[in-house]
Amino acid sequence: MKRAPLTKTGAEKLRAELRRLKTEDRPRVIQAIAEARSHGDLSENAEYAAARETQSFIEGRIKDVEAQLSNCEIIDVGSLPPTDRVVFGATVELEPEEGGNKVVYQIVGDAEADIKTGLISVSSPIARAMVGKSEGDIVEVTAPNGVRSYEIVAVKYV
Repeated sequence: MKRAPLTKTGAEKLRAELRRLKTEDRPRVIQAIAEARSHGDLSENAEYAAARETQSFIEGRIKDVEAQLSNCEIIDVGSLPPTDRVVFGATVELEPEEGGNKVVYQIVGDAEADIKTGLISVSSPIARAMVGKSEGDIVEVTAPNGVRSYEIVAVKYV
């Protein structure tokens, strides 16, 4: 099985989430289940059903995070050799060819991608279009609303 790339920051966030799930969320839901049980008949106890559902979600998320961490290759972006090419971990500033606001994205692993914070998956169409390119290059990305062209304005590794 191929190991999924993950930035050092992304791995730290996953470890923090796992710690929170195990030390805060799990004990809290176990307490909620115990309290709901004390209210008597479990067949008509909505609190008990809700707590069990929450417990199921938490346990599933713990398994997901543990699997992601065990099947990843952690890459420290700060220790990558300097290059002017876009590779995994690069922070890229793009300017739309047809005008508009510049956008800045960091190329990260699938597990840590979050477009709202500028983290895009290495397997996303825009990241695949940028990989291997340099400052000044034009990239074309097929988006749901058609092909968009961007100029790579800056490539940084932070």
